[in-house]
Amino acid sequence: MKKEDCFYLGKIVTKYSFKGELLIKLDTDQPELYENLDSMFIEVRNTLLPFFVESSQLHKSDLLRVQFEDVTSEADADALIKSDVYLPLEFLPKLEGNKFYFHEVIGFTMEDKNFGTVGTIVSINDSTAQALFEVENNGKEILIPMNDEFIIKVDRKTKTILVNTPDGLIDLYL
Repeated sequence: MKKEDCFYLGKIVTKYSFKGELLIKLDTDQPELYENLDSMFIEVRNTLLPFFVESSQLHKSDLLRVQFEDVTSEADADALIKSDVYLPLEFLPKLEGNKFYFHEVIGFTMEDKNFGTVGTIVSINDSTAQALFEVENNGKEILIPMNDEFIIKVDRKTKTILVNTPDGLIDLYL
């Protein structure tokens, strides 16, 4: 399994018991969706390895307590602490309407209500306080804040996002 075919589920933060149980800090708004998984991929030395789940249950709000098959001691568990956990993309719940996953809209065309075609979404920058669409227009990069008030419509059929940006925002880049 390749990392680009997966999404980041969380990070193993600590061991829970002397029998190899681990706590995974989930990176999700809906931790209950991931309580009864059969398996997950753990990144070990830059390779995703499948681990099969013997038992799991939610622990506090965003922690998943997991017992993996073949992880039966503190030493086995210690080797996995701070490892990232992934699941295949098909495990993501389907989103509808104007909600979307960042990876889903790469390659979509962005259109502005007043400006017209802005360009193609090439990336999402979520390393800033406000996530940004990175849109390419004839070799120029245009950054559009990912703001619910700006997004009018996400059209999955035509692979288009219609936005209404403040006057002059797009002109700043061109």
